[in-house]
Amino acid sequence: MRDTLPLLRRSDFPAIRRQRLSTLQANITLYCNQQCLHCHVNASPRRTEFMSEETLDILLAVIDRHSVATLDITGGAPELHPRFRDLVRRARASGCHVIDRCNLTVLLEPGCETLAEFLAGQGVEIVASLPCYLQENVDAQRGDGVFTKSIEALRRLNALGYGMATNGAGDAGANGAGAQLALNLIYNPQGPTLPPPQEALEADYKRILQQRYGVYFNRLFTLCNMPIKRFGSTLLARSAFHDYLALLKGAHRPANLEQVMCRTLVSVDWRGQLYDCDFNQMLDLAMRDEAGRPLGLADLLSAEDPGALLAPIRVADHCYGCTAGQGSSCGGALDPDQGSTPGARQLQAGCDQ
Repeated sequence: MRDTLPLLRRSDFPAIRRQRLSTLQANITLYCNQQCLHCHVNASPRRTEFMSEETLDILLAVIDRHSVATLDITGGAPELHPRFRDLVRRARASGCHVIDRCNLTVLLEPGCETLAEFLAGQGVEIVASLPCYLQENVDAQRGDGVFTKSIEALRRLNALGYGMATNGAGDAGANGAGAQLALNLIYNPQGPTLPPPQEALEADYKRILQQRYGVYFNRLFTLCNMPIKRFGSTLLARSAFHDYLALLKGAHRPANLEQVMCRTLVSVDWRGQLYDCDFNQMLDLAMRDEAGRPLGLADLLSAEDPGALLAPIRVADHCYGCTAGQGSSCGGALDPDQGSTPGARQLQAGCDQ
């Protein structure tokens, strides 16, 4: 796989600084039951990296010490970590809101038969990747049969009340807890284009998934593909890397800088090292102290003031992926209204293109 960092490091991206820490996003494993073309973490069934029990304990201690509001658990398929359920239970017991970034098909894996019920019982928010409402597009990007399995998993979640509360779907579900069970989907483009307007695409998703499959969800988050890891290497192989980077830079909106996720989020890798975001993690752009030493969870645990410890945010040209057009973050578009402008629309492709 070709490294894109040398093409991104020299950058004119504006300097930004961190605000109050509210979210820890922990990548607890790179092992995954899928191997998707767009995956920026290069996860696959062949990866063997798992966060150790000691590091998980430090992660939970940091949450307690600094009253972290949200634990955003990702991977790989984080649910395949042996201590995933214990991590969720202990974080919820601390009063922490927990997000599980789920690929959906993991809910059908052997040994995961009760996983959906567990997530519902803990009140975990699910953010699930479903890059299109069309089977042919999803299977082309994520593997044959993934779309059918994803629909089955979504139906299981709906039956438990996930995604039902704001969709006019009647019964909240088997446990009657629909109001607390958020199910959000993630869209990312099929190729080197910007996402389409988030609100319009969400309406298309809801209409088609409800009519064709009887599936409901709460929100759709549109994410921009980052020119790193597997997707970046694919762009290089197709001689499309520089054109895509030019597209991101040309669509940059300074107003999006006020809302980028790295201002309030810290990313943690499976070893416990700290990064400004998940994308910097995959580029090995670690947070460092004044002496240049990489920072880890242990440093965050011992710090009296996390804001004083965490250095200015490290930026490179891939950061334009978060500020282009309507903006892009782990919580979707930063300014959904911007996606509806005629100029932005020319740079975007929808789910069925």
